Amino acid sequence: MSNFKEYEDAIAMYHSALSIKTVPVCSWDFHNEFLSSVKNVFLDLNKLNSIALQNKWSKNDWDLNSSLKEEVVIVTDVKLNIIFASHNMKKMNGYAESEVLGKSPKIFQGKATSKSTSSEIRTAIVEQKPFEKTVLNYKKNGTIYVCFIKGFPIFNNKGLLSHYIAFEKAA
Repeated sequence: MSNFKEYEDAIAMYHSALSIKTVPVCSWDFHNEFLSSVKNVFLDLNKLNSIALQNKWSKNDWDLNSSLKEEVVIVTDVKLNIIFASHNMKKMNGYAESEVLGKSPKIFQGKATSKSTSSEIRTAIVEQKPFEKTVLNYKKNGTIYVCFIKGFPIFNNKGLLSHYIAFEKAA
């Protein structure tokens, strides 16, 4: 299996360096989708690793590579402003990363979002504890979707709160 990962990483690096991206016309639909997916995971992983190194995150046991393929990953600063959102968020709720950067995750909430669940999440954040919750969120187009969220505080090497990270998927 590690050969496939190395292969995917090599393809992503190769294609991200190309100025002209071409593939055979007969395989355009699925080949392009696959390459875009691999490239986006690679780019997201690089961004996350850069954020982690820059902020001196203490070691964690998350498998970010798998998470970026299967879930939406969102990172906020301590003031809960989004500083990173993975590319696959667009598939889940219609938002691109550029549309949510600098905003609070409350952008995904609305009338149907449970106030008690939001309060429980807020309490976990204040207490700097991990949480797992299912919430009703809103897509960019206004439709409601059920979202399972696993959130964690992230501490730096000195043990100080640095960021929050959430792994989300439509339930």
